[in-house]
Amino acid sequence: MKKLIFWILAGAILLPSCGKREESLDALTRRVFSVAASQARDMDARLGEGETPRTLENDGTLINDGIGWWCSGFYPGSLWYIWQYGQDPEIQALAEKHTARLDTLIRRKTDHDIGFQINCSYGNGLSVHPECDAYMFQCAEKLAARYDPCPSVIKSWDNPKWEYPVIIDNMMNLELLMEEARRHDDDELKEVAYSHAMTTIQNHFREDYSTFHLVNYSPEDGHVIGRQTVQGYADDSAWARGQAWAIYGYTMMAREAGLAGDEEEKDIFLNQAEHIASYLLGRLPEDGIPYWDFDAPDIPAALRDASAGAIMASAFAELSGLTADKALARKTREMALRQVRTLASPQYLAEPGTNGGFLLKHSVGNLNGPSEVDVPLTYADYYFLEALLRLQ
Repeated sequence: MKKLIFWILAGAILLPSCGKREESLDALTRRVFSVAASQARDMDARLGEGETPRTLENDGTLINDGIGWWCSGFYPGSLWYIWQYGQDPEIQALAEKHTARLDTLIRRKTDHDIGFQINCSYGNGLSVHPECDAYMFQCAEKLAARYDPCPSVIKSWDNPKWEYPVIIDNMMNLELLMEEARRHDDDELKEVAYSHAMTTIQNHFREDYSTFHLVNYSPEDGHVIGRQTVQGYADDSAWARGQAWAIYGYTMMAREAGLAGDEEEKDIFLNQAEHIASYLLGRLPEDGIPYWDFDAPDIPAALRDASAGAIMASAFAELSGLTADKALARKTREMALRQVRTLASPQYLAEPGTNGGFLLKHSVGNLNGPSEVDVPLTYADYYFLEALLRLQ
């Protein structure tokens, strides 16, 4: 009888260890970057001269765009991240080729997205090609030229529908200004970035630290004419990707202000990022991937936005290393890990040779368009790879 009890107890102890172990972060990262390299080569074979990938048609046909499209820097940026991880010379050559395609962008009529386009591409290749910094500095100056001291923000678009529109996405483009200000000891670029970020804190955020998508300013005296959520469910709703730009933008600005030695500004931006993070941690689904809009009713269960999840994961990963709040550091890193594990699952990660060469499935561009709904998008891939590198 004693022997029987012993073997029953031993079995109870040993049985759980027979279950499948959770994949280590290192193994997950190797797996994802292997798929990413394969997909990146596939994508290159599909692109013509001067084309950049955009998304897929319903029938799987690749939709391309030109270098003026706001996302033109994300595919070359992903190539640089894949190279950074694996040091593959073939991937480096592809990154150089697709980055070089953006070398005439500065001669075009541009908007605030030149920060996305240039920093994600040229910026990620700068360690290999430091000579490209001169071009990046010119692009930063062109971005700063969109700043007006009356509203104290960088104008997003030249669109007659609004007097002086500024979207929360614009926070992301400040990274180009801050990095070039640091490299060239240029206080003017830095002050433009600081002014934009401070004004955005005042006018873009609600009391709960959710953000509007667009604020329309008066160019005459700088007062706020109106606030909207153009790509979300309603003006008073929390559009998921807008919240992702916010947490990423202020985490980045806290980092850059710290590197500049400006502790007062760093504390302001870090405080904002921490509040946004707390808001998001209280609203994200269990698997970490947000729905298209946090407040939209009757959202189909499948309508998640992998792009917003990837952007948040990258921001959470960085914030976990910046905040002095140990509990928040733990929670943000745990959420980043949860998000990348979900995105690395078969539900979101493409099989090699599928998905038109894109890495992730199930992103939402603009549901109100409607355009790019439940499709792959280049920026989802980019920030997913960045999140994995940061978690390493």
